[in-house]
Amino acid sequence: MKPLASISLDLDNQWSYMKTHGDPGWESYPSYFDQFIPNFLNILDAIKLQITFFVVGRDAILDKNKEYLKLISKNGHEIANHSFNHDTFIHLYSKDKLREDILSAEEVILSVTGQKPIGFRAPGFSWGKDLFEILIDNDYEYDASTFPTFIGPIARKFFFASAKLTGEEKEKLKNLYGSFTEGFRSITPYFWNVGKSKKIREIPVSTFPILKTPIHFSYLFYLANFSEKSMYFYLKSAIMLSKITNSELSFLLHPTDLLSGDSVPELSFFPGMDIPSRKKEEIFKKILEILSSNFHLVDMKTHHQLTKKNKIHQI
Repeated sequence: MKPLASISLDLDNQWSYMKTHGDPGWESYPSYFDQFIPNFLNILDAIKLQITFFVVGRDAILDKNKEYLKLISKNGHEIANHSFNHDTFIHLYSKDKLREDILSAEEVILSVTGQKPIGFRAPGFSWGKDLFEILIDNDYEYDASTFPTFIGPIARKFFFASAKLTGEEKEKLKNLYGSFTEGFRSITPYFWNVGKSKKIREIPVSTFPILKTPIHFSYLFYLANFSEKSMYFYLKSAIMLSKITNSELSFLLHPTDLLSGDSVPELSFFPGMDIPSRKKEEIFKKILEILSSNFHLVDMKTHHQLTKKNKIHQI
């Protein structure tokens, strides 16, 4: 049997990128769901792949988005929780505020899609003990908020270089993408033990074994900007080393992986947005073809249920 690899997509909307970047106009919650979701679902349907969509509560509460979120669930994909307000600094929230954010998102996601989330991913890979305790107390089965890479501070610096943020806003985001020490964390699933016999499965976003450099789709598209041939070599090397080290994979997607600056000019600052959508779709299908030839591709709920590794990490 092929090793497991889960595929998930953080359904970050146009406004959430603009908000984090400090761009005006995000308060009207502009959306690209109408052009992204139907096309993306058609692609997944064509290759018979079901994945996990991490949905933001704020999007689910807006009438203009509801039909598209219902369509995701109707097509058999898992719906998971990506917070209500998509603040990338929720580790700074009080425990009560964090609980309210998570449960408000859960309530509206359930109302719109008919699915109660059992998985959570924090925006900006922002996590802590309070988060895990809240998830456990509310019957969540897995978290997917860790990003075990050494280059988090470099990615943050790159992002800040183009962001229109105040000093106070940058201070709130000082842990965006994590610290250097995140690179020492496991890249394969394990359980967080938060005490008093409470534990929750962690399914990290996969990085290159040993090197701990990113291998999620946004990073691959960034490399393709320079050389597609080198990008495919990098991906295949990561896959080979993952199989040698017996590492299950969790591959992360974002809508910007298939959208381009032509379709959403407000997000032209985002890496890889100068690649035309048609070209991105071609690369995306090829990447999935490579993955499916090496792994059994599943959504994150199935990954959690089938994974056999039960190593426990203390928080």
